[in-house]
Amino acid sequence: MSKAGTQILTLEGLRFDANLGILEHEKSAPQPILVDAELNLGTQPLLPSDDDITHVLDYRKVRRIIIEECTAVHVNLLETLIGKLAHRLMQLPGVLGVRVRIVKLEIFDDCEVAIRVETGHW
Repeated sequence: MSKAGTQILTLEGLRFDANLGILEHEKSAPQPILVDAELNLGTQPLLPSDDDITHVLDYRKVRRIIIEECTAVHVNLLETLIGKLAHRLMQLPGVLGVRVRIVKLEIFDDCEVAIRVETGHW
Protein backbone atom coordinates (compact mmCIF):
# COMPACT_ATOMS: atom_id res chain seq x y z
CA MET A 1 0.00 0.00 0.00
CA SER A 2 1.27 3.44 -0.93
CA LYS A 3 2.13 5.77 1.93
CA ALA A 4 2.26 8.99 -0.11
CA GLY A 5 0.45 10.74 -2.92
CA THR A 6 0.27 14.00 -4.82
CA GLN A 7 -1.84 16.49 -2.91
CA ILE A 8 -3.74 19.30 -4.63
CA LEU A 9 -5.61 21.93 -2.63
CA THR A 10 -8.65 23.20 -4.57
CA LEU A 11 -10.98 26.14 -4.01
CA GLU A 12 -13.86 26.24 -6.49
CA GLY A 13 -16.60 28.75 -7.10
CA LEU A 14 -15.33 31.49 -4.77
CA ARG A 15 -17.55 34.49 -5.59
CA PHE A 16 -17.05 38.10 -4.52
CA ASP A 17 -16.96 41.62 -5.99
CA ALA A 18 -13.73 43.04 -7.41
CA ASN A 19 -12.67 46.38 -8.86
CA LEU A 20 -11.75 45.25 -12.34
CA GLY A 21 -12.11 46.48 -15.91
CA ILE A 22 -11.59 49.29 -18.39
CA LEU A 23 -15.20 50.28 -19.10
CA GLU A 24 -16.66 53.30 -17.33
CA HIS A 25 -19.22 51.29 -15.35
CA GLU A 26 -16.45 48.87 -14.33
CA LYS A 27 -14.32 51.73 -13.03
CA SER A 28 -17.11 53.21 -10.94
CA ALA A 29 -18.38 50.06 -9.18
CA PRO A 30 -17.11 46.60 -8.33
CA GLN A 31 -18.38 43.63 -10.30
CA PRO A 32 -18.89 39.99 -9.37
CA ILE A 33 -16.17 37.54 -10.24
CA LEU A 34 -15.70 33.83 -9.65
CA VAL A 35 -12.32 32.33 -8.81
CA ASP A 36 -11.21 28.70 -9.01
CA ALA A 37 -7.75 27.80 -7.74
CA GLU A 38 -5.68 24.63 -7.58
CA LEU A 39 -2.42 24.48 -5.64
CA ASN A 40 -0.05 21.58 -6.25
CA LEU A 41 1.47 20.63 -2.91
CA GLY A 42 3.50 17.79 -4.38
CA THR A 43 4.07 14.46 -2.75
CA GLN A 44 2.59 14.30 0.74
CA PRO A 45 2.08 11.45 3.19
CA LEU A 46 -1.40 9.96 2.90
CA LEU A 47 -1.67 10.50 6.65
CA PRO A 48 -0.13 13.67 8.14
CA SER A 49 2.37 13.12 10.93
CA ASP A 50 -0.24 14.59 13.28
CA ASP A 51 -3.69 16.14 13.08
CA ASP A 52 -2.45 19.73 13.57
CA ILE A 53 -3.53 22.56 11.21
CA THR A 54 -0.17 24.30 11.66
CA HIS A 55 1.53 21.49 9.72
CA VAL A 56 -0.52 21.84 6.54
CA LEU A 57 -1.46 24.69 4.19
CA ASP A 58 -4.60 26.19 5.75
CA TYR A 59 -7.23 26.67 3.03
CA ARG A 60 -8.69 29.60 5.01
CA LYS A 61 -5.42 31.45 4.35
CA VAL A 62 -5.58 30.60 0.64
CA ARG A 63 -9.16 31.91 0.44
CA ARG A 64 -8.20 35.13 2.25
CA ILE A 65 -5.22 35.73 -0.06
CA ILE A 66 -7.39 35.28 -3.17
CA ILE A 67 -9.95 37.81 -1.92
CA GLU A 68 -7.29 40.27 -0.72
CA GLU A 69 -5.31 40.14 -3.96
CA CYS A 70 -8.41 40.60 -6.12
CA THR A 71 -9.87 43.48 -4.07
CA ALA A 72 -6.75 45.44 -3.04
CA VAL A 73 -6.78 47.95 -5.91
CA HIS A 74 -8.61 48.59 -9.18
CA VAL A 75 -7.01 46.60 -12.01
CA ASN A 76 -7.79 47.31 -15.65
CA LEU A 77 -7.04 43.91 -17.16
CA LEU A 78 -8.10 40.43 -16.13
CA GLU A 79 -4.69 39.29 -17.39
CA THR A 80 -2.97 41.57 -14.86
CA LEU A 81 -5.15 40.41 -11.99
CA ILE A 82 -4.72 36.71 -12.66
CA GLY A 83 -0.97 37.11 -13.03
CA LYS A 84 -0.70 38.92 -9.70
CA LEU A 85 -2.85 36.30 -8.00
CA ALA A 86 -0.92 33.33 -9.43
CA HIS A 87 2.37 34.93 -8.38
CA ARG A 88 1.11 35.52 -4.82
CA LEU A 89 -0.19 31.95 -4.46
CA MET A 90 3.14 30.54 -5.70
CA GLN A 91 4.84 32.26 -2.74
CA LEU A 92 2.96 30.11 -0.21
CA PRO A 93 5.13 27.53 1.54
CA GLY A 94 5.09 24.11 -0.08
CA VAL A 95 3.26 25.22 -3.25
CA LEU A 96 4.87 23.75 -6.37
CA GLY A 97 2.31 24.84 -8.95
CA VAL A 98 -0.77 27.00 -9.29
CA ARG A 99 -3.75 26.87 -11.63
CA VAL A 100 -6.12 29.82 -11.36
CA ARG A 101 -9.26 30.70 -13.30
CA ILE A 102 -11.04 34.04 -12.92
CA VAL A 103 -14.48 34.55 -14.44
CA LYS A 104 -16.15 37.91 -15.05
CA LEU A 105 -19.76 36.92 -14.48
CA GLU A 106 -21.67 39.91 -15.83
CA ILE A 107 -19.62 41.39 -18.66
CA PHE A 108 -21.94 39.98 -21.36
CA ASP A 109 -25.58 38.94 -21.22
CA ASP A 110 -25.03 35.74 -23.16
CA CYS A 111 -21.77 34.35 -21.76
CA GLU A 112 -19.15 34.51 -19.05
CA VAL A 113 -15.59 35.56 -19.81
CA ALA A 114 -12.73 33.76 -18.09
CA ILE A 115 -8.98 33.51 -18.15
CA ARG A 116 -7.04 30.59 -16.79
CA VAL A 117 -3.34 30.52 -15.98
CA GLU A 118 -1.09 27.64 -14.99
CA THR A 119 2.37 28.13 -13.53
CA GLY A 120 4.94 26.10 -11.68
CA HIS A 121 5.12 22.31 -11.70
CA TRP A 122 2.23 19.93 -12.47
